[in-house]
Amino acid sequence: MDTPLEDWIGKSETREDLLTAETVARFLATLDRDDPPPGEGYPAPPLSHWLVFLPCERQSGLGPDGHAKRGGFLPPVHHLPRRMWAGSRLDFAGDLPVGAPLVRRSIIASVKRKEGRASELVFVTVRHEIGRPDGPVLVTDEHDIVYRGLQQPAVTPAPEKREPGEWHRLLVPDPVLLFRYSALTFNGHRIHYDRPYVTDVEGYPGLVVHGPLSATLLLDLVRRKLPAARIKSFGFRAVSPLFDGREMHLNGSPPDREGKVDLWATNAEGGLAMTATVVVET
Repeated sequence: MDTPLEDWIGKSETREDLLTAETVARFLATLDRDDPPPGEGYPAPPLSHWLVFLPCERQSGLGPDGHAKRGGFLPPVHHLPRRMWAGSRLDFAGDLPVGAPLVRRSIIASVKRKEGRASELVFVTVRHEIGRPDGPVLVTDEHDIVYRGLQQPAVTPAPEKREPGEWHRLLVPDPVLLFRYSALTFNGHRIHYDRPYVTDVEGYPGLVVHGPLSATLLLDLVRRKLPAARIKSFGFRAVSPLFDGREMHLNGSPPDREGKVDLWATNAEGGLAMTATVVVET
């Protein structure tokens, strides 16, 4: 008898890694920024922790979609083959230093089953705490993963349209951008680079823009508009997918009195793809 997925709640793991200056420089280049090269000990840009503690699965341990086969630390949700990053809630108590050893402590915080329109959904929340090995937690990241079945349509219409914001940036993500981000994060998921697979097997109309890449570009919009501001917290929720070769619009509003910035990404037709909120120290 299979172990109930809920039995994974409370499971934990600890990993160590090093955030190198070269990794941060590649990250900044992928975002098309002209920041000076990061030096040892300098504060790493927000979301740099997504570039470390990466999976290192052997080639024979990968599933047909390019992800690691189910099981291990995450619950083995074998019956729902589509897996997507649904959102995160992050607190930045401090800055991660470039070139310093880091440790990440992770715990399965929740496993929830829901009935979708066509099949069951499973939501898994993993809480990550990142910092120096003998120091305080510098970054907390509650990461939501959703598992879906192939019975559901790959793409559902965006639930609403949003007008451009006072802050606005237009991008057309291409396969090179998606490849570079996949390489940065050692992400083998084929929906981001394998066009025959993503269209013929999973039924998407094009290469899928990574959810965390869209989130990173939204946060980067804040950093471009408020270069001196420190990011205190960030949260985002994926609403509908974006695809290569099609416009994506990054939108935001200036901070209110509490430093809160509302952000949203839309597709070429204005359909909502992602919502996000940032709190800054100015």
